[in-house]
Amino acid sequence: MPTSHTASHGTSLGASVHTAAPAPGRNYRADLTLFMVIAFAVSWLSWGTAIALGGTETNEAANAPYMLGAFGPLIGALVIRVRRRRRGEPVPEHVVPFRAALLLKAVLLLVLGSATVLAAALLASRAGGPELSLDVAKDAVEDFGGPAAFLVGMLVSGPLSEEPGWRGTAYPRLREKLGTVQVCLVLGVTWAVWHLPLFFIDGTVQHDLGLATPSGVLFVVSNIPMAMLVTAAYERAGIVASIAVHFAVNATMILLAVEEPEVQAMILGIQALTVTALLLTHRTGRQRP
Repeated sequence: MPTSHTASHGTSLGASVHTAAPAPGRNYRADLTLFMVIAFAVSWLSWGTAIALGGTETNEAANAPYMLGAFGPLIGALVIRVRRRRRGEPVPEHVVPFRAALLLKAVLLLVLGSATVLAAALLASRAGGPELSLDVAKDAVEDFGGPAAFLVGMLVSGPLSEEPGWRGTAYPRLREKLGTVQVCLVLGVTWAVWHLPLFFIDGTVQHDLGLATPSGVLFVVSNIPMAMLVTAAYERAGIVASIAVHFAVNATMILLAVEEPEVQAMILGIQALTVTALLLTHRTGRQRP
């Protein structure tokens, strides 16, 4: 019997009319758009407030909005997670589920992430760049208030506040239509743009580098190989691995006080080579949690 005829009789008897659910791809695109809007709105509005207050260096009141801004991606990810569960939608197929068996991989990738920065700093030093100093690392830890505060600060601000958003939420939805390298490039450019307000907040590392300087330009460009490195970690061992690599790179750069352009350029090159090796030795497939 034709569908239209059946529907008309069902309606006359008080039965509900069932419409086709939207395709998952359409929902994923809507989720991705909403995530980006929330991530940028929360971060940029918070950082804009910090800029208006004069920056963290001159006004302690700017610390709260400055720190809140880092959590834009996490807030966006939580909104999407709640929204998806309320609608009973499936998880995107390219999500990498958490498994305890992958923890060893996450640890190895953490070491690899730190090694890309340390190797670059050593090579730059041998080539006449800034010398490595244990005192610099000690000062960095003391500035945070000790080893415990340093580790917590490095873990929360960046890895935990960003990775559930960029890798855990944006990546699998972008992968529904794009290849791994294309997604890495998109997220790298997006990540670089997202960081831009930090250059205008007095007291941040980015402000000290300066946007219109070789170091500032290299910081912006370095978001692309960094995004690719963290994404490669995510593909192998999930969100724990991406958090681990993000933490390792950030912490090592702070401990080594990486600011000189020759060191930044060396890190960029080594991370690009590392990512190339990781991508060539790993096949991504559709993974279900």
